Amino acid sequence: MSVRTLRIDGRDVASADGATVLEAARDAGVAIPTLCHLVGLSPVAACRLCLVEIEGSTRLQPACITPVSEGMVVHTATPRLREIRRTVIELLFTEGNHLCAVCVANGHCELQDRAVEVGMDHARLPYRFPDRPVDLSHPRFGLDHNRCILCTRCVRVCDEVEGAHVWDVAWRGEHCRIIAGLDQPWGAVDACTDCGKCVMVCPTGALFHKGDSEGEKHEDPSRLAALQRARHARQEAP
Repeated sequence: MSVRTLRIDGRDVASADGATVLEAARDAGVAIPTLCHLVGLSPVAACRLCLVEIEGSTRLQPACITPVSEGMVVHTATPRLREIRRTVIELLFTEGNHLCAVCVANGHCELQDRAVEVGMDHARLPYRFPDRPVDLSHPRFGLDHNRCILCTRCVRVCDEVEGAHVWDVAWRGEHCRIIAGLDQPWGAVDACTDCGKCVMVCPTGALFHKGDSEGEKHEDPSRLAALQRARHARQEAP
Protein backbone atom coordinates (compact mmCIF):
# COMPACT_ATOMS: atom_id res chain seq x y z
CA MET A 1 0.00 0.00 0.00
CA SER A 2 1.51 3.31 -1.06
CA VAL A 3 1.41 6.34 1.20
CA ARG A 4 0.84 9.99 0.35
CA THR A 5 2.18 12.85 2.46
CA LEU A 6 0.22 16.08 2.63
CA ARG A 7 -0.09 19.10 4.90
CA ILE A 8 -3.37 19.87 6.66
CA ASP A 9 -3.62 23.13 8.61
CA GLY A 10 0.14 23.27 8.97
CA ARG A 11 0.54 19.65 10.05
CA ASP A 12 2.29 16.96 8.01
CA VAL A 13 -0.06 14.02 7.54
CA ALA A 14 0.59 10.61 6.00
CA SER A 15 -2.38 8.90 4.38
CA ALA A 16 -3.00 5.85 2.24
CA ASP A 17 -3.16 6.36 -1.48
CA GLY A 18 -6.82 6.58 -2.50
CA ALA A 19 -7.99 8.05 0.81
CA THR A 20 -10.00 11.25 0.78
CA VAL A 21 -8.99 14.53 2.39
CA LEU A 22 -11.76 13.99 4.95
CA GLU A 23 -10.42 10.56 5.91
CA ALA A 24 -6.87 11.86 6.14
CA ALA A 25 -7.96 14.80 8.28
CA ARG A 26 -9.98 12.66 10.67
CA ASP A 27 -7.16 10.14 11.02
CA ALA A 28 -4.92 13.07 11.99
CA GLY A 29 -7.44 14.42 14.51
CA VAL A 30 -8.51 17.39 12.37
CA ALA A 31 -12.27 17.91 12.58
CA ILE A 32 -14.11 18.83 9.38
CA PRO A 33 -17.89 19.19 9.79
CA THR A 34 -20.23 17.05 7.69
CA LEU A 35 -23.93 16.20 7.50
CA CYS A 36 -24.40 14.00 4.44
CA HIS A 37 -21.26 11.91 4.97
CA LEU A 38 -21.49 8.68 6.96
CA VAL A 39 -18.91 5.93 7.25
CA GLY A 40 -20.30 2.89 5.46
CA LEU A 41 -22.12 4.83 2.74
CA SER A 42 -20.76 6.16 -0.53
CA PRO A 43 -19.87 9.88 -0.35
CA VAL A 44 -21.98 12.31 -2.38
CA ALA A 45 -20.82 15.79 -1.25
CA ALA A 46 -24.42 16.95 -0.91
CA CYS A 47 -24.25 19.15 2.18
CA ARG A 48 -21.13 21.16 1.20
CA LEU A 49 -20.14 21.59 4.84
CA CYS A 50 -16.82 19.83 4.31
CA LEU A 51 -15.51 22.31 1.73
CA VAL A 52 -11.79 22.98 2.14
CA GLU A 53 -9.19 25.20 0.51
CA ILE A 54 -6.42 23.46 -1.42
CA GLU A 55 -3.40 25.50 -2.43
CA GLY A 56 -3.10 25.73 -6.20
CA SER A 57 -6.85 25.42 -6.75
CA THR A 58 -9.11 28.42 -7.22
CA ARG A 59 -12.18 26.42 -6.22
CA LEU A 60 -13.22 25.09 -2.85
CA GLN A 61 -13.24 21.29 -2.80
CA PRO A 62 -15.49 18.91 -0.83
CA ALA A 63 -13.17 16.95 1.45
CA CYS A 64 -15.38 13.84 1.43
CA ILE A 65 -14.79 13.09 -2.27
CA THR A 66 -11.42 14.75 -2.94
CA PRO A 67 -8.57 12.19 -3.01
CA VAL A 68 -5.29 13.03 -1.33
CA SER A 69 -2.24 13.64 -3.48
CA GLU A 70 1.45 13.89 -2.72
CA GLY A 71 2.44 17.34 -1.45
CA MET A 72 -1.15 18.60 -1.21
CA VAL A 73 -1.59 21.58 1.13
CA VAL A 74 -5.05 21.80 2.68
CA HIS A 75 -6.68 24.49 4.83
CA THR A 76 -9.83 23.47 6.71
CA ALA A 77 -10.66 26.37 9.02
CA THR A 78 -9.98 29.71 7.32
CA PRO A 79 -12.32 32.68 7.96
CA ARG A 80 -13.77 32.19 4.48
CA LEU A 81 -14.62 28.54 5.20
CA ARG A 82 -16.10 29.35 8.61
CA GLU A 83 -18.40 31.93 7.04
CA ILE A 84 -19.47 29.55 4.27
CA ARG A 85 -20.28 26.79 6.76
CA ARG A 86 -22.35 29.09 8.91
CA THR A 87 -24.26 30.26 5.83
CA VAL A 88 -24.91 26.66 4.75
CA ILE A 89 -26.37 25.86 8.17
CA GLU A 90 -28.47 29.03 8.13
CA LEU A 91 -29.87 28.08 4.72
CA LEU A 92 -30.82 24.63 5.99
CA PHE A 93 -32.67 26.12 8.95
CA THR A 94 -34.43 28.88 7.04
CA GLU A 95 -35.42 26.81 4.00
CA GLY A 96 -37.21 24.21 6.13
CA ASN A 97 -39.39 24.16 9.23
CA HIS A 98 -37.02 23.10 11.98
CA LEU A 99 -39.05 23.65 15.15
CA CYS A 100 -36.46 22.16 17.47
CA ALA A 101 -38.46 22.55 20.67
CA VAL A 102 -41.07 20.03 19.50
CA CYS A 103 -38.83 17.77 17.37
CA VAL A 104 -38.29 14.11 18.24
CA ALA A 105 -34.54 14.62 17.64
CA ASN A 106 -34.19 17.70 19.86
CA GLY A 107 -30.89 17.39 21.71
CA HIS A 108 -29.81 14.44 19.56
CA CYS A 109 -29.74 16.16 16.18
CA GLU A 110 -26.68 16.46 13.96
CA LEU A 111 -28.02 19.66 12.41
CA GLN A 112 -28.22 21.21 15.88
CA ASP A 113 -24.71 19.99 16.66
CA ARG A 114 -23.28 21.47 13.46
CA ALA A 115 -25.07 24.78 14.16
CA VAL A 116 -23.31 24.99 17.51
CA GLU A 117 -19.97 24.06 15.95
CA VAL A 118 -20.15 26.79 13.29
CA GLY A 119 -21.36 29.42 15.76
CA MET A 120 -24.86 29.91 14.38
CA ASP A 121 -26.73 31.44 17.32
CA HIS A 122 -29.33 33.10 15.06
CA ALA A 123 -30.30 33.18 11.38
CA ARG A 124 -29.43 36.25 9.35
CA LEU A 125 -31.70 35.14 6.52
CA PRO A 126 -35.52 35.31 6.35
CA TYR A 127 -37.40 32.10 7.10
CA ARG A 128 -39.45 30.69 4.22
CA PHE A 129 -41.89 28.50 6.21
CA PRO A 130 -42.66 26.15 3.28
CA ASP A 131 -45.82 24.05 3.25
CA ARG A 132 -44.49 20.48 3.42
CA PRO A 133 -46.35 17.24 4.17
CA VAL A 134 -45.83 14.61 6.86
CA ASP A 135 -46.15 10.97 5.73
CA LEU A 136 -47.55 8.76 8.50
CA SER A 137 -48.73 5.95 6.23
CA HIS A 138 -46.10 3.45 7.43
CA PRO A 139 -47.20 1.36 10.43
CA ARG A 140 -43.95 1.89 12.38
CA PHE A 141 -42.22 5.00 11.05
CA GLY A 142 -42.96 8.54 9.90
CA LEU A 143 -41.42 10.99 7.43
CA ASP A 144 -41.59 14.72 8.16
CA HIS A 145 -40.50 16.60 5.04
CA ASN A 146 -40.33 19.81 7.09
CA ARG A 147 -37.17 18.55 8.78
CA CYS A 148 -35.52 16.88 5.79
CA ILE A 149 -32.19 18.42 4.71
CA LEU A 150 -31.78 16.24 1.57
CA CYS A 151 -28.60 14.60 2.81
CA THR A 152 -29.72 11.40 0.97
CA ARG A 153 -28.43 9.12 3.71
CA CYS A 154 -31.78 7.29 3.67
CA VAL A 155 -31.55 6.81 -0.10
CA ARG A 156 -28.03 5.42 0.10
CA VAL A 157 -28.50 3.12 3.09
CA CYS A 158 -31.64 1.60 1.57
CA ASP A 159 -29.88 1.12 -1.76
CA GLU A 160 -26.36 0.15 -0.71
CA VAL A 161 -26.93 -1.70 2.56
CA GLU A 162 -30.50 -3.02 2.68
CA GLY A 163 -30.85 -3.38 -1.09
CA ALA A 164 -34.53 -2.43 -1.04
CA HIS A 165 -34.29 0.76 -3.15
CA VAL A 166 -37.32 2.35 -1.45
CA TRP A 167 -36.11 5.97 -1.43
CA ASP A 168 -35.13 8.38 -4.18
CA VAL A 169 -34.79 12.11 -4.84
CA ALA A 170 -37.39 13.82 -7.03
CA TRP A 171 -37.80 17.27 -8.57
CA ARG A 172 -35.34 20.16 -8.41
CA GLY A 173 -34.65 23.41 -6.64
CA GLU A 174 -37.13 24.39 -3.95
CA HIS A 175 -39.40 21.52 -5.02
CA CYS A 176 -36.73 18.86 -4.47
CA ARG A 177 -37.73 16.21 -1.95
CA ILE A 178 -37.27 12.60 -0.92
CA ILE A 179 -39.88 10.21 -2.31
CA ALA A 180 -40.80 6.62 -1.48
CA GLY A 181 -41.29 4.19 -4.35
CA LEU A 182 -42.81 5.94 -7.36
CA ASP A 183 -43.79 8.98 -5.28
CA GLN A 184 -46.15 6.86 -3.20
CA PRO A 185 -47.11 6.95 0.47
CA TRP A 186 -44.34 5.17 2.37
CA GLY A 187 -46.74 2.57 3.73
CA ALA A 188 -47.83 1.61 0.22
CA VAL A 189 -44.33 0.68 -0.98
CA ASP A 190 -44.07 -3.11 -1.00
CA ALA A 191 -40.27 -3.01 -1.33
CA CYS A 192 -39.87 -1.61 2.22
CA THR A 193 -38.57 -4.30 4.60
CA ASP A 194 -39.40 -2.30 7.77
CA CYS A 195 -35.72 -2.56 8.78
CA GLY A 196 -35.50 1.01 10.10
CA LYS A 197 -32.00 1.67 8.77
CA CYS A 198 -33.16 4.88 7.11
CA VAL A 199 -34.44 6.11 10.48
CA MET A 200 -31.17 5.12 12.13
CA VAL A 201 -28.99 7.14 9.75
CA CYS A 202 -31.20 10.24 9.45
CA PRO A 203 -29.26 13.19 10.96
CA THR A 204 -32.41 15.11 11.95
CA GLY A 205 -35.97 14.30 13.01
CA ALA A 206 -37.19 13.88 9.44
CA LEU A 207 -37.42 10.10 9.80
CA PHE A 208 -38.67 8.86 13.14
CA HIS A 209 -40.34 6.06 15.05
CA LYS A 210 -44.05 6.57 15.50
CA GLY A 211 -44.87 7.33 19.11
CA ASP A 212 -41.65 9.21 19.79
CA SER A 213 -42.17 12.61 21.38
CA GLU A 214 -39.85 15.59 21.79
CA GLY A 215 -36.23 14.57 22.28
CA GLU A 216 -36.93 10.82 22.28
CA LYS A 217 -35.11 9.92 19.07
CA HIS A 218 -31.79 8.43 20.18
CA GLU A 219 -30.44 6.89 16.98
CA ASP A 220 -26.72 6.24 16.55
CA PRO A 221 -25.76 6.45 12.85
CA SER A 222 -22.27 5.16 13.64
CA ARG A 223 -23.84 1.74 14.28
CA LEU A 224 -24.11 1.34 10.51
CA ALA A 225 -20.43 0.53 10.09
CA ALA A 226 -20.66 -2.11 12.84
CA LEU A 227 -23.72 -3.66 11.20
CA GLN A 228 -21.89 -3.88 7.88
CA ARG A 229 -18.83 -5.49 9.46
CA ALA A 230 -21.04 -8.07 11.15
CA ARG A 231 -22.82 -8.80 7.88
CA HIS A 232 -19.56 -9.25 5.98
CA ALA A 233 -18.24 -11.54 8.72
CA ARG A 234 -21.34 -13.74 8.43
CA GLN A 235 -21.06 -13.84 4.65
CA GLU A 236 -17.41 -14.85 4.77
CA ALA A 237 -17.90 -17.49 7.47
CA PRO A 238 -17.54 -21.09 6.19
